[in-house]
Amino acid sequence: MSTGSSSAPAARFTRRRALAGGVGLLAAGGVGYLAYQPGNDRQLVFGSLRQAMQEVERLNAAGSRPLGPATAWNWAHTLEHCAQSIEFSLHGFPQPKSALFQKTAGAAAFSVFAWRGRMSHSLAEPIPGAAALTAADPATALARLRQAVADFAQHPGPLHPHFAYGALSRSQYEQAHAMHLANHLSAFDAVAQGG
Repeated sequence: MSTGSSSAPAARFTRRRALAGGVGLLAAGGVGYLAYQPGNDRQLVFGSLRQAMQEVERLNAAGSRPLGPATAWNWAHTLEHCAQSIEFSLHGFPQPKSALFQKTAGAAAFSVFAWRGRMSHSLAEPIPGAAALTAADPATALARLRQAVADFAQHPGPLHPHFAYGALSRSQYEQAHAMHLANHLSAFDAVAQGG
C-alpha cells in the first residue's frame, strides 16, 4: 500500500509539471504575439467599431498610404482582412487554435490588449484558414468591411469563439474588432499628411 500511495503523489506531481510546462510553452509563444511592435506605427486606439470606421472613412477619402515597414499589405488587402475577421465572428473561424491555447495564452493576450486598449500582432499574418486576400479594388474591399460592421451590429444570435481568444461577449468582441482595426490602420496615413 505504501508503494501505491507514494506513486500517486509522484504521478500527480509529474502531471502538474507537464501541464505547467505546456502552459509555459503556450505563454512563451504568446509573448511574441504580445510583444510585436512594427516600425513606423501611428499607435491608434479606438473604443468602438464606430470610431474605427470613422478613421477608415477618413483614410479612404484622403487617400491612404502604407507606412513602411509597418505593413506589407496594401489598403484593399487590409480592409478585406479586417472584414474577414468580423465575418468569422458571426459565422465561425476556419481554423481555431486549441481550447487549451484559447483558455491560456489566447485569453491572457486578450486580457493584456483589453487592459492597455491596444492590440499588437503581425500585420502580414492572415487569419488561419482564411481565403487568400485577393481584393484589387479598395472600393469593393471597403464595401465588404462596411457590410461586415453592419452585420455585426445587427447580429441577433451568439457570436462564434475567436480563433485565438476563445469565447468573447458582444462588448469584448467589439473591443477586439476595434483594436484589430486600430492595429492595422496604424500602419497607414492619409496621403495629404504625407506631403
